Amino acid sequence: MEHWYEELPLEDMNFIKKFILFSGSLKRLEQDYSVSYPTVRSRLDDIIRKIGVIDEKENEPFIVNVMRMVTSDKISYSAAKDIISLYENIKGEEEEEEK
Repeated sequence: MEHWYEELPLEDMNFIKKFILFSGSLKRLEQDYSVSYPTVRSRLDDIIRKIGVIDEKENEPFIVNVMRMVTSDKISYSAAKDIISLYENIKGEEEEEEK
């Protein structure tokens, strides 16, 4: 299985690198990117969500592909959670029918 950082876009990895080099200072990131604190905070929250999605991966190809769509910004984290939940519900119903 891939490492979480291998699935993040380069832009997110550069943000994380700066975050580490700035000792976690959102104020310094705000200055470096010339954006407001809420913008920096939102960006960090998005990356945290992406890492969370990656960490929740299962070995099922469908779920892995949905997770990759999130990490590549093709769909939102909340949409992925809804899709995966629906998939798991359908899968659970099919398993019940087989019994």
